[in-house]
Amino acid sequence: MSADTLTHTVRLRPLRAEDSPLLHTWRNLPDVARFMYSDHVISAEEHAKWFAAIADDHRRQYWLIEMDGAPVGLANLYDIDPAHRRCGWAYYLAEPSTRGRGIGTYVEYFVLGHVFEKMGLNKLYCEVLASNEAVWSFHEKVGFKREALYRAHVFKNGAFEDVIGLAMRAHEWRMHKEALRQRVIDKGFSPPRSLRAE
Repeated sequence: MSADTLTHTVRLRPLRAEDSPLLHTWRNLPDVARFMYSDHVISAEEHAKWFAAIADDHRRQYWLIEMDGAPVGLANLYDIDPAHRRCGWAYYLAEPSTRGRGIGTYVEYFVLGHVFEKMGLNKLYCEVLASNEAVWSFHEKVGFKREALYRAHVFKNGAFEDVIGLAMRAHEWRMHKEALRQRVIDKGFSPPRSLRAE
């Protein structure tokens, strides 16, 4: 797909105070909560404490995902560790109409580029419920390697569930960057300006 046929704009921007109510609503949606470690209904008070805490936490970073100017999901880094040059990450798309349209490809490209090229880290890792095959298999397709299987790691809906640990390292990102960039374009999106091919 050429630049002339790009049809949608995606961007990740830092959270703002006014995003808090929307994030609270999203987090309690059944289609979002079922892939989280906790499955209780999050109260307004619990959410407010979480939102206040992340503002001053240098070990976490959050972005609101927007498509064509409308908020559609959340991406974040956690356990940012400059000493060991690694961090974890996660994201979700809250708006059902946006799933399967390639936004996840854009988010992966943006976050990988940010972590390895802007932050200079060596490793990005994540944990995915084993039942969420669509996500862990997608991570593998773009270059993540499976590093762990945590058996009976999470207790959800009255049962234990396995968790799959995946990661990508900086040299692997360099190997996969151009292919993932092309996937972003093929999905109809323009790659982030700061991460376009040199």
